[in-house]
Amino acid sequence: MFKYIKNDLPASIVVFFVALPLCLGIALASGAPLFSGLIAGIVGGIVVGSLSGSQIGVSGPAAGLAAIVLAAISTLGGYQNFLVAVVIGGVIQILFGILKAGVIGYYFPSSVIKGMLTGIGIIIILKQIPHFFGFDNDPEGDFSYFQIDGENTFTEIFNTISGIVAGNLSAGATLIAVVSLAILILWDKVLSKKGKIFQLIQGPLVAVALGIIFYILTKEDATLGISKEHLVSVPVPDSFDSFLGQFSFPNFGVIGDPQIWITGFTIALVASLETLLCVEATDKIDPMKRVTPTNRELMAQGTGNIISGMIGGLPITQVIVRSSANIQSGGKTKLSAIVHGFFLLISVILIPTLLNNIPLSVLAAVLFIVGYKLAKPALFKKMYDLGWKQFIPFIVTVLGIIFTDLLVGIGLGLAVGIVVILIKSYQNSHFLHIEESENHKKVKMTLAEEVTFFNKGAILKELDSLEKNSYLELDVTKTRYLDNDIIEILEDFSEKAKNRNINIKIISERGVVENPPSYIEFFNLKKKQSA
Repeated sequence: MFKYIKNDLPASIVVFFVALPLCLGIALASGAPLFSGLIAGIVGGIVVGSLSGSQIGVSGPAAGLAAIVLAAISTLGGYQNFLVAVVIGGVIQILFGILKAGVIGYYFPSSVIKGMLTGIGIIIILKQIPHFFGFDNDPEGDFSYFQIDGENTFTEIFNTISGIVAGNLSAGATLIAVVSLAILILWDKVLSKKGKIFQLIQGPLVAVALGIIFYILTKEDATLGISKEHLVSVPVPDSFDSFLGQFSFPNFGVIGDPQIWITGFTIALVASLETLLCVEATDKIDPMKRVTPTNRELMAQGTGNIISGMIGGLPITQVIVRSSANIQSGGKTKLSAIVHGFFLLISVILIPTLLNNIPLSVLAAVLFIVGYKLAKPALFKKMYDLGWKQFIPFIVTVLGIIFTDLLVGIGLGLAVGIVVILIKSYQNSHFLHIEESENHKKVKMTLAEEVTFFNKGAILKELDSLEKNSYLELDVTKTRYLDNDIIEILEDFSEKAKNRNINIKIISERGVVENPPSYIEFFNLKKKQSA
């Protein structure tokens, strides 16, 4: 694990700066105590990072669960009651892992996974625009289209533009954001290739340090000063006792409430699905192309949720924003995820006041780079060039994530992907070749290797379109699976063929048979002999 420490340590710093505002923002969007988001980030880094089989995945509180958490806290009668559901959700996730449910993640099309990454990249950029210019009406962790402040992704951007036109933007926040973005681009494109020092010290660390210095030097300036609401807001305890007082503990007295169990199962299901999708996506963009053991991942996530729930943290999943930031920053092993968790822990104990001097606009610049690398314009052209069967599920997933949320967008992309499969299955069930002579028309139909009930419509259409006195040659030599529905269609058609004087010749591995008396017996016999 320490083989790539020179890569993992700088990457962990970048992930820390990405995770910090997201932990706080997701807690705010969830209606939970701010400290609960930090607890989930710490547990996700240290505990889940240690137990997981993923080398580059990073776990923590997830925006996809914010709406569920917000509703559940109110429904269950308080945050401590909700924590019982988090613990139950963790236990159920461990059961999912034991039952080998991790295989579900492999059944999502590549086009949908790529659409998920691209959609997340775009939504990151769009959500950071208000923060970049010092308009912070929405929480950092509010990644769904409709926000808890009554706005949506685009109305928030329009409000930002209106504020800029009216001259109400935060000049200091915007200036340091632009400078930070320039530093990040320069570091990534030029300086990182100039020497090892620029690879060890990452651009985001320099940008954040510069942002803190800028804020301290200009906070009394009427023009460039950055107001408190445009800064990171980590809870600052007055003493060790007040620090311990930030932890909450589950009220197990309500464990008999059926609603607690329903919420626990919902958390387990959504968190597991989001984790499996993230695992599939991060494995695709892992430069070393390693494969994460998904069942082990579910058990690691379940353990993390049990511990997080026991000490007052939000539910945990593997998170694509942090994972992609880890990969893009050069992270090689799980050490980067674990160390980022320790950075969160140490910082909230020792330097919360210093963290509260970081301008959100600087972190927005860091996330701009993360979002752009996930949603490069070249990817759209590449997916378009692959054809409509890849492009349509891809673009539907992207738009679904932008205009709804992560899971709905993926569901829409998956639904379109299934429709595409059905259409191609309908079209590709057989190959048709027509030969005409003076006496009759000869039609040769070659069935595919697997023909199922999805193909009924296409085959029935071709059979019904055969003219009287024609000759059908049905080649099933390469067919390994023929659904009983198709056999019944042929059985029914045999009567129609007699009435229309259509002769049928079947070519199979056993030879040639003309007008068999029973297609059901013929194909069942063929199945037995093949077996």
